[in-house]
Amino acid sequence: MTDGDNRVRVFIVEDDVPTRIGLRAIFSAEPDIDVVGETADGESALQMVSQLAPDVVLMDVQLPGSDGIETTERIASLTGLDPPRVIVLTTFELDEYVYRSLQAGASGFLLKRTRAEDIVESVRSVASGNALPMPELHRELVAQYAERSLAARRRFVETLTDRETEVLVLIARGMSNREIASDLVISLDTVKSHVKHIFNKLAVRDRAQAVIAAYESGLVAPGG
Repeated sequence: MTDGDNRVRVFIVEDDVPTRIGLRAIFSAEPDIDVVGETADGESALQMVSQLAPDVVLMDVQLPGSDGIETTERIASLTGLDPPRVIVLTTFELDEYVYRSLQAGASGFLLKRTRAEDIVESVRSVASGNALPMPELHRELVAQYAERSLAARRRFVETLTDRETEVLVLIARGMSNREIASDLVISLDTVKSHVKHIFNKLAVRDRAQAVIAAYESGLVAPGG
């Protein structure tokens, strides 16, 4: 969102025409959300996102040509602009695609059967800089695949202070900033400061990527 403008600019990447029409209809009823473009494939999505600079991209995983995971990664690495947040759309909840999408830079994912009002609120939340909540079921999915990248992430986590490490562990357990403040008996502002430092040191954009880093480094173990 641009300064002084609370309208959220959304771009839709979906090769199923009825789904794409349905998403556009959902957002057309919202006074603070504009659909600035749509496409059915990853390659054109990359070009159009560069031109249109949306705040949020709704990204189908299975696309012709460049799939949603590769396209998400390429969007996250765009230079010359602040990359939009990506919400991945998927049909199945427990799917390696979900983990790989988060790893590629997505801020979260939604099932295609998600209620319209929840899709709208998710877009607003992500546009404001938040990651979508990651329930226990989704954290188990992350844990299932994260061990493959243990060495690559460990060196980043080692740069954290002891307190930042504590905060990261609690983020990985699904706690909110307010819950972390209560658990560690520190102020909410202090938690927010720690979270900001964690994101900077791990080179992640939001809580979804922070959870990935916690598992991939071995800091948090499946079931731990």
